[in-house]
Amino acid sequence: MGGSNKSEVKLIDESGKRHDGRSPEDLRPIRMEVGVLNNANGSALVEFGRTRVIAAVYGPKEPPQKYVALPDRAILRVRYHMAPFSTEDRKSPAPSRREIELSKVIREALEPVVISELYPRAAIDVFVEVLQADGGTRTTGVTAASLALADAGIPMRALVGGVAVGKVEGVLVLDIDEVEDNLGEADMPVAAAPDINKVTLLQLNGVLTQEEFERGLEMALNAIKKIVEMEKETLRNKYSKVSLEEV
Repeated sequence: MGGSNKSEVKLIDESGKRHDGRSPEDLRPIRMEVGVLNNANGSALVEFGRTRVIAAVYGPKEPPQKYVALPDRAILRVRYHMAPFSTEDRKSPAPSRREIELSKVIREALEPVVISELYPRAAIDVFVEVLQADGGTRTTGVTAASLALADAGIPMRALVGGVAVGKVEGVLVLDIDEVEDNLGEADMPVAAAPDINKVTLLQLNGVLTQEEFERGLEMALNAIKKIVEMEKETLRNKYSKVSLEEV
């Protein structure tokens, strides 16, 4: 956050609470909604605290450039982008190196669950737009993209959820926000598909001991089970509502 420094922000207080009042193992308030865009085949809005991400899916469709098509499966194309108004300092609308890298990271987190072999020579496009950034945008983006793919009816082996674990003032904390990310000692974004017991994204910035790494990963995977259950509930709510309206 602009201008924050370690002397201004107490990340963990004497009672073990974080700067926003959460316990170390608490998620931020999460909100999910699907079908938020009329012009996309599938879409989702996901909020983790003040981080807001929208994802839109188009396809499967024939790619305009024939040479990118694969004979045995669909290609998954992901574009992660931070809106110019998503951060305190206005961001350039041009794609940065970080956005290009995170587009690849999110694509690789989704590829294991998309049953792309059902659509040879096709393309599935996923657009991930960060509307407001307050930490955890890549894991919120993975979660939103997974929901949008399901909303588009793309066959999937499982849903993917994501969350980042951090280390602040020597304490492991779940679902870090921007202050904790900027001032903490480590952050570890994780995405997984619990229903097929697969970790699809695991990165680590900073240093953790082996014990901290194992405990942090366990914290993340337990939280992702809850996040994926919320995804299922969000989809159930939409489609049970649709079926009731059809009756």
